[in-house]
Amino acid sequence: MSKEKALQPALRFNVFEGDWVTSDFQGTFSYISNNSLSRAALNERAGLAKNIHYGDILIKFGEVLDISANQVPYITNDSLAKKLIPNRLKNGDIVIADAAEDSSVGKCTEIINLGENILFSGLHTIAVRPTTPFAPKYLGYFLNSDCYHDQLLSLMQGIKVLSISKSAIKDTFVRYPQNQVEQKKIGDFFQHIDQQLKLHQLKYTKLQQLKKAMLGKMFPKAGAKVPEMRFTGFSGDWETKVFKDSFNYIANNSLSRAQLNDKSGLAMNVHYGDVLIKFDEVLDVFETNIPYISNEALVSNLMPNCLQNGDIVIADAAEDTSVGKCTEIYNLGEQLLFAGLHTIAIRPSTPFAPKYLGYFLNSNLYHDQLIPIMQGTKVLSISKSSIKETLIYYPNDLAEQTKIGNYFHNLDRLIVLQQQHINKLKNIKQACLEKMFV
Repeated sequence: MSKEKALQPALRFNVFEGDWVTSDFQGTFSYISNNSLSRAALNERAGLAKNIHYGDILIKFGEVLDISANQVPYITNDSLAKKLIPNRLKNGDIVIADAAEDSSVGKCTEIINLGENILFSGLHTIAVRPTTPFAPKYLGYFLNSDCYHDQLLSLMQGIKVLSISKSAIKDTFVRYPQNQVEQKKIGDFFQHIDQQLKLHQLKYTKLQQLKKAMLGKMFPKAGAKVPEMRFTGFSGDWETKVFKDSFNYIANNSLSRAQLNDKSGLAMNVHYGDVLIKFDEVLDVFETNIPYISNEALVSNLMPNCLQNGDIVIADAAEDTSVGKCTEIYNLGEQLLFAGLHTIAIRPSTPFAPKYLGYFLNSNLYHDQLIPIMQGTKVLSISKSSIKETLIYYPNDLAEQTKIGNYFHNLDRLIVLQQQHINKLKNIKQACLEKMFV
């Protein structure tokens, strides 16, 4: 890789040198007519031709659209599709979303592996075809990089919905190395990252699906006495106990976000928003960033309500039926921790194996009991009095509880690992998009 020069990228493949070429948009592309077919005129099953809707560019399609590997909607009316044939797309064409609710307007996709498919550019799109040859995939990545997209920001029109037009983008500039071998290397490099991202995303999705399925099978169905799936060596009916006989309450505080900080303090505080969005079923205090209480003078007054390992913190308010989501305190060590705003904190009155309750209380078997007792319209809530008669299911054998808790905890670790792989690849891609274009 070479050092950055005037019109050379900061990061470059070995062997290649020389300044990149700059050309204006209108001199680089010719326009292809699009159509205005709505979603209602398309289908996912069959048809003579496929059609690219701007919504799919913004949300579903990547920088490069491999027609052989992606589902693209069909035009339902074949007679209409035949009339559009003069505007069919080719490999290397670019389809740009010309409208969006935010600055993602201008996101685009390059067509590859079209084969014999008939494909058109649809509603709220601008379709362009290079007037000179480019290596496959190069333009798809360049036109989505900040180097190009930042030029569009000042050209966007609108308030609630932003848009760009052909006349607005005609004077934007396109930069590229003249050597198509270098263009190809750049395109292939980013496509390889995208393929790795897709692979890890698929693994992540499968692990999430496995967890959801096992949460349904490793806890009994409502009214049943044993689960559908069980570890070898365990038998006998599970116990059922009402909530009020299973837990003691721990007082929470009402400290707002403004009274917390992410840097330091004598004690940490569990805010309901973090329970709903950030924390999993088991909260490993040692491994997780939890906000601190800014005013240390307040901490001494809260000491009688300090949480312990095995305590459960429930979010008692939410904008949807996620209210009731909770987290079990784990790996607390010497850290001082309290239950904060809009939470219900509880402590088991009899011993449970670590992690078991965190997964059970977030399973459908328990959470479905909360849905009929939720109160409110815009904001839903539950109360101590409303949940006191809900039912707790558990096997008597602590060894079985331990196996269940450990199984799901290990599954969560694999899910986190996959998410870390995904984030790392996204960061690499973003950094390279910034350094490999000018």
